[in-house]
Amino acid sequence: MRDKIVITIGRQFGSGGREVGRLVAEKLGISFYDKELISVAAKESGLCEQIFETHDEKPTSSFLYSLVMDTYSLGFGGSGYNMDVPVGQKVFLAQFDAIKKIAEKESCVIVGRCADYALEDCKNVFHVFIHADRQDRINRVMKRDDIKKESDAWDTIVKSDKRRANYYNYYSSKKWGEARTYDLCINSTLLGIENCAEVIIDMANRAYHFV
Repeated sequence: MRDKIVITIGRQFGSGGREVGRLVAEKLGISFYDKELISVAAKESGLCEQIFETHDEKPTSSFLYSLVMDTYSLGFGGSGYNMDVPVGQKVFLAQFDAIKKIAEKESCVIVGRCADYALEDCKNVFHVFIHADRQDRINRVMKRDDIKKESDAWDTIVKSDKRRANYYNYYSSKKWGEARTYDLCINSTLLGIENCAEVIIDMANRAYHFV
């Protein structure tokens, strides 16, 4: 690889976005970050990792819970985040900082967590959104999460998408899932996981000539 490349992936719940992202990283021989960002951000910020897991891609929580968790978080590492900032925003800012630091030092694939917004002014960053047809998403979620009823799977999908959209729209200046927000929007039902990965690599390379 001649130059550094960072690929960010937004995704509908059940679209296979994580699998596509991991495959892209494997094919390019670069790092992959999804849940892995939680550990990195927790270590860098000094906040408890449990707090990140609780607030991961969630825009807000109850006022009382935020107060309790804010107090709890102060005992971990003495991070430099303002005491008056709600814990959800502390988590977002810590992940935001971690994303920027990771992108500065290495080529990688980053899934979710407003990574495209965090890196919008950076060079050699390619932004992707992965979606899929309803039935394909239902089938994937039922199999992956061992859900027996299609209606229950769809309810999980709708709630998860709403949570991701609220998080993204709350913290960024863009709109989650809107085509103009990304460099490439791709249907994993139409192409499949393997072909999606190949298309993303090809398009990103055409844009930035990193291979």
